[in-house]
Amino acid sequence: MVKFTILLRKRPEMTHEEFVQYHRTKHAPLFMSVPAVQQHVRRYVQGHTIPLVLPGMPPFAYDGTTELWFDTHEDIAKVFGDEEYLRLIRPDEMKFLDLHGCGFLLLAEHVVLSGVLVDK
Repeated sequence: MVKFTILLRKRPEMTHEEFVQYHRTKHAPLFMSVPAVQQHVRRYVQGHTIPLVLPGMPPFAYDGTTELWFDTHEDIAKVFGDEEYLRLIRPDEMKFLDLHGCGFLLLAEHVVLSGVLVDK
């Protein structure tokens, strides 16, 4: 299993709330409507930054994340190179993302801890 993580930057003219609302209610259903997504994406999780200032830390560099799990890295290419994805989803991304300001990670996960530890 491989994970594709996208570090998201919103378009500068959008508020954080507008960005989150669009990502959750417009983009996600559209993305999930693409047959290649339905066939190859095993898990899809969105994350959005919480407005919090941490003492001594710089401001958050990104506005959120998209995490997508696939069986193989070839399956990622099948989704992001899909004709319908390119026709429908890519133009939609431009409506709410600063695509060139986003970061991209292709990861092989190695679970170190899973679950909740409970003292007995």
